[in-house]
Amino acid sequence: MAKKPPVYKNYIAGEWVACESGKTFANVNPADTNDIIGYFQDSGPSDVNAAVSAAKKAYEKWRLVPAPKRAEMVMELGLWLKKNKEKLAHDATREMGKVLKETRGDVQEGIDMALFCFGEGRRMYGITTPAELPNKFAMTVREPLGVCSLITPWNFPMAIPTWKMMPALVCGNTVVIKPASLTPLTVTNLVKGAEEVGFPKGVVNMVTGGGRNVGTPMCEHPDVALVSFTGSTSVGRQINTSCAKDFKRVGLEMGGKNAVIVMDDADLDLALEGVLWGAFGTTGQRCTATSRCLVHRKVYAKFLQMLEKRAKALKVGNGLDESVEMGPAVDANQLKTDLEYIEIGKKEGATLVTGGKRLTGAKHKNGFFIEPTIFGDVNAKMRIFREEIFGPVLSVVPFRTFEEAIALQNNCLYGLSGSIYTNDVNKAFAAMRDIHTGLCYINAPTIGAENHLPFGGMKQTGNGHREGGKEALDLFSEWKAIYVDFSGRLQKAQIDTDSIVKVGD
Repeated sequence: MAKKPPVYKNYIAGEWVACESGKTFANVNPADTNDIIGYFQDSGPSDVNAAVSAAKKAYEKWRLVPAPKRAEMVMELGLWLKKNKEKLAHDATREMGKVLKETRGDVQEGIDMALFCFGEGRRMYGITTPAELPNKFAMTVREPLGVCSLITPWNFPMAIPTWKMMPALVCGNTVVIKPASLTPLTVTNLVKGAEEVGFPKGVVNMVTGGGRNVGTPMCEHPDVALVSFTGSTSVGRQINTSCAKDFKRVGLEMGGKNAVIVMDDADLDLALEGVLWGAFGTTGQRCTATSRCLVHRKVYAKFLQMLEKRAKALKVGNGLDESVEMGPAVDANQLKTDLEYIEIGKKEGATLVTGGKRLTGAKHKNGFFIEPTIFGDVNAKMRIFREEIFGPVLSVVPFRTFEEAIALQNNCLYGLSGSIYTNDVNKAFAAMRDIHTGLCYINAPTIGAENHLPFGGMKQTGNGHREGGKEALDLFSEWKAIYVDFSGRLQKAQIDTDSIVKVGD
């Protein structure tokens, strides 16, 4: 007799509780739809209210805990992730689909973020600076904001929640997390870790459910000070508009349509490995995925043949199999989107070099599997060049000059990640200057960001805030300027300065 899938609950005020409606939804393995991972709470506005209320209450004490002590708890959570890394990775692969080596990396990012933020607990530096008046002291300090709503995606179910949660907590905020409905188990595991290491009740809260019934109330709640969202540009625009009326702080990390430039002097074998990894890692389901490959005409035919041969050889299957190189699309809707864009590419006149079909053999029939797909002879007018697909569909575009390649790279609504392969140091530095993206790689793919550097993009990729690095603290804290006048009399800044005795008088 098959084991009945478990039922998971929300985490509010330090307790695991069912949602008010009593409804649940199924979490299904995209590599095997017969595998129901568990049932999660299909929550609503009343559950959000309870979580925000708990976070608001906990904030009054948590903000007064010294930052180094808050950071020690974050470190303990990071060590908990390290101890449980293999199980967490297996759970993430089972619910999201990407291969185990990638979910291990996903969990490792959570570990790295926790340990980085541990250090920032003792480096939350402000400045001291000379005042313009005598017997006066000036400095700046960071202060927390309050309750933070964290709305996280399915493609990095551990890394991105930790990118948001760890700096938020170190800064002294409390959080309410809504995981993506496709990957609630991984965030549930993260919250269980927070409970086990002893975070005070109400500091970390989690509510599962859909965007309309959970995400929207989390954005509109009057006691929420900040919303941090990672997802599509269309939803991010709605969140930004919704939060503007109450002047909430909003951090948005949204779409990408990233390009790799392959110059004629590039190491083609190295570029091949980078483009394949960037395009088909995570089944192309990364905001930083390599979606466009711009290749110099002198090496275009050769490089396209190299790509075709290697893409055809990629092993597609269940990510729990260590030999598999690419997993499934995350669900039926994403698979449908991938296949629709493949048809669009064909109709637009692009050359289908390889792939393009759903995989339905014995090993693939119960999952959302698709072939790694490459289009050649793509131009900048085509939708497959311009629009984010979020799947394993690579557009290869020929160019004649370095300047043309940069123009093609920047011909995009988004500005997240860009890359160039070249052995010309002058062109490498020109590319660093001229590629309009928040991330720029030289002789490396468009994926591979590290947690101690800021992560984010330009144009419609985001709203200027950054995740990762010390720059993340700027999203989750307020600056306060402090002036201490120990002169014992009224001094009028910008007025009394004229009466100050000058040196030499």
